[in-house]
Amino acid sequence: MSPVNAKQAEKARQTRRRVIAAAQELFVERGYGVTTLQEVADRAGVSVQTIYFTFRNKRTLLKELGDVAVAGDDEPVPTMEREWFTAAMAAPTADAQLRAHVDGAVAVCARSSAVFEVLRTAAAQEPELDELWRQGNVKRHTVQLAAAKAMLAKPGARPRPEADSDADAEANRIADLLYAILSPELYLVLVRDRGWTPDQFADWAYDTLHAQLAFTTAD
Repeated sequence: MSPVNAKQAEKARQTRRRVIAAAQELFVERGYGVTTLQEVADRAGVSVQTIYFTFRNKRTLLKELGDVAVAGDDEPVPTMEREWFTAAMAAPTADAQLRAHVDGAVAVCARSSAVFEVLRTAAAQEPELDELWRQGNVKRHTVQLAAAKAMLAKPGARPRPEADSDADAEANRIADLLYAILSPELYLVLVRDRGWTPDQFADWAYDTLHAQLAFTTAD
């Protein structure tokens, strides 16, 4: 890429970031339904035509906002290839993985839970967004299932006795617990509504999951 093209590409990327940041502020402050793209453009300091050219419509803008909020950046790297997730998966014991996984998942909740609430509310009004919301939930459970399967294979895991005959069911049970306790909805209830700190939420989530899963601290 020539220096001129590289400069143009970086400028376009910075514009995209400004628009996404402005959309997040307005969608969270005012709601998705009542926020217009013109208002997003004004907040971002761009023309509304730039938003249409870059994102096509408000639904696509919300989708990309959700992706960036979960990832923490605009790099096209899936959650299961993110450093926090791969580091947790590489932990030597089930308990060590659980602690690392909780900390990483809570960091995701801290930056994305308000956006998830915007999407959940908007999904009740627009069928296209309802499908996006459902797909996002499926992806979240897929991530938790991968983590659960890895935990079960490590020292310190204590599957229920019946799990010997149905390992998939046990992995799904653990994934369901991770999915529920590390959900953006529960994070908002305790952190935003009840005033917990993210660290308090992470410690509580770890303690709760540790008790439910009965992991040991085996070396």
